[in-house]
Amino acid sequence: MNEPLLEGKSHRIPKRLVWDAWLKVKGNGGAAGVDGVTIEQFGSADRLKDNLFKLWNRMSSGSYFPGPVRAVEIPKKGGTRVLGIPNVVDRVAQTVAVLALEPEVEKVFHPDSYGYRPGRSPLDAIEGCRKRCWEKDWVVDLDVSRFFDSVRWDLALKAVGRHTDQKWILLYVERWLKAPMRMPDGALAARTQGTPQGGPISPLLANLFLHYGMDVWLSREYPGCRFERFADDAVIHCVTERQALEVKERLGVRFAEIGLLLHPDKTKIVYCKDGKRRRDYPVTSFTFCGYEFRPREAFDRARKERYTNFLPAPSSEKIAEMGRKVSSWKIPRHTTLTLEDIARRANPVLRGWFAYFTVFYPSRVIPLCRRIDRILMRWARKKYKRLKRSDRRAKNWLRRVRDSAPRLFAHWMLRY
Repeated sequence: MNEPLLEGKSHRIPKRLVWDAWLKVKGNGGAAGVDGVTIEQFGSADRLKDNLFKLWNRMSSGSYFPGPVRAVEIPKKGGTRVLGIPNVVDRVAQTVAVLALEPEVEKVFHPDSYGYRPGRSPLDAIEGCRKRCWEKDWVVDLDVSRFFDSVRWDLALKAVGRHTDQKWILLYVERWLKAPMRMPDGALAARTQGTPQGGPISPLLANLFLHYGMDVWLSREYPGCRFERFADDAVIHCVTERQALEVKERLGVRFAEIGLLLHPDKTKIVYCKDGKRRRDYPVTSFTFCGYEFRPREAFDRARKERYTNFLPAPSSEKIAEMGRKVSSWKIPRHTTLTLEDIARRANPVLRGWFAYFTVFYPSRVIPLCRRIDRILMRWARKKYKRLKRSDRRAKNWLRRVRDSAPRLFAHWMLRY
């Protein structure tokens, strides 16, 4: 980071930093941006060295300008989410800034902030939330309306400026924020606020914005209210309903001051009801990082006595979403494939999903496992004539296959 300033260069940016950024972008993969250049094309043997040198040269001289961001609409419950996909070269440039800035901001980030940080994961946030729901009776479940579209540029740049004296970082962060978006219909849309999801710099900017917008403020105003935050998804733990109401109201005012809006319907106060906390309250569940927290049946360590505990489990929405994804593969149509072929194609997705959603209350995913098995049975009945007319034969066949190769499919590793 202390390379001498080369003649004709305005900024010190080590070439090694650009190379490390490229390796990270290559490892993350992703689609092409507006210019249509893929990661494979950018990193081809005859172009990579020249591409990276040109980027370093332009960034060092101050003449680098990002291209438009490609808008991609992603379906979600109740509508769509728009992701912004920068060109590969711009993703490398953004990652250069992330690698330079991240070590500095990590020193100050709050320990209860988990989103997109080295060595932290959503499962860590869920584990922390689970323990604190046992300690305190009330939760404020926050939902920020259109957060990534609402980030104020002046406040984001002010937050970045508190953690770096390198002018090139501020210069290019501002240019990335102001880069127009190419919409799916081809129109070029100018932007006046927000940081598009999809670029490497956006998670860091989001964390910085909410570090000062929420984390520092909440720790100062309500030091006894611990929280877990993953990007713009947050849960705050309170001792009483009165405290929860006050925190929710004041946080709404605080967010309005920095240009954010708490969703009036989705932001709610939740009572962490269990076998010992039996007060009647209309809201006793919330969803955080894909897990639904609510009263559930549990067992003691000896598994002899049942009781009600407030626990996380994979949400119904996530289970249904995964079921639809498996169905979309149209497995019964692929009768020319072997079962091993199907497993090879399906397992990367299944393995990742089950690794995440079986950490807490794994029995919740058993219906999904059985649904996948029924799909495999339909495939077998279409492929093998001897199984065509009998569900029982297909079921017995699948059981024998599972007994002989219990690791063939990722979900077969579970006990059900």
